[in-house]
Amino acid sequence: MSEITLRQLKIFEALIETKGYTRAASSLHMTQPAVSMQIKQMQEHVGKPLFERQGKKVELTEAGKSLQEYSSRILHELQDMEARVDEIRSGVLNIKISAATTANHLVSHMLATFSAKNSNINFSLDITNRADLVQQLHNYEPDLVIMGEPPPLLKNELHFQPIMVNPLVMIAAPDHKFSSRDHVSMEELSHSKFIVREKGSGTKAAIDRVLAKHGCAFTNTTEMSSNEAIKYSVMAGLGLGIASLHTIKMELESGHLVMIKAENFPIIRHWHIIKRKGKSLSPAAQAFQKFVMQEADNYMKSYSDVYVCEES
Repeated sequence: MSEITLRQLKIFEALIETKGYTRAASSLHMTQPAVSMQIKQMQEHVGKPLFERQGKKVELTEAGKSLQEYSSRILHELQDMEARVDEIRSGVLNIKISAATTANHLVSHMLATFSAKNSNINFSLDITNRADLVQQLHNYEPDLVIMGEPPPLLKNELHFQPIMVNPLVMIAAPDHKFSSRDHVSMEELSHSKFIVREKGSGTKAAIDRVLAKHGCAFTNTTEMSSNEAIKYSVMAGLGLGIASLHTIKMELESGHLVMIKAENFPIIRHWHIIKRKGKSLSPAAQAFQKFVMQEADNYMKSYSDVYVCEES
């Protein structure tokens, strides 16, 4: 019996995505019988059904699920190879990077400095939320991801390195009653109004862990979907906020925000640079990864006027 072909893998992935033979055929510009025939041949080679019908949709069987990761990896490796061929032909190198929204300033700084020394390298940069980053890592999409804590469910499938500390600090408008205090207790904070990130964000998860550790909860909270919204709400006097230091440098320097000396704060986290195991990095991507690690100390020194880091 013939081996599984790349064409069959592409059809297999399309069927997973569309959950229907007709939709898969349309997305691949094939006929529905041709798609059915290729999947039938693939199933005969495996010896077990790969899909089963559930209502109007088709879903993977256990056998299909066991092949999905290999299929995805093979096709992404093929895409990487085709991208390298394009680079060889054009002489222009490309790196695909994704980063957490709170790492926007960090990544922009790193890219600007690196690009000034490597004008022949183009970057694709996606700034997005944690859920999207996890999905992108699962799908082998970016070359590199810069985010906070690596996702636990994928941790064994990732290569990751801590880049630098990422302190979560408590912030307030300059005229807030806590702004000039040398110490604010957790008890006082528990009765204060807070502007926080939405559930599912890495920042919110880190804050909740610290509060649970100390048996405390912030009950008067308003959720915001972005760091920018939190900053402007806090500046307007709507409440206290908790934000990554790397998102508020300009506001601290200009005096539009102040850091509160709160009990158990700052919360020390780390930025990580992450790639999926099995994802081949081009020399350009490897060079950028190395540059980020080397440049981290210089980047943190730029915050010395607003924050003294006690952990490197």
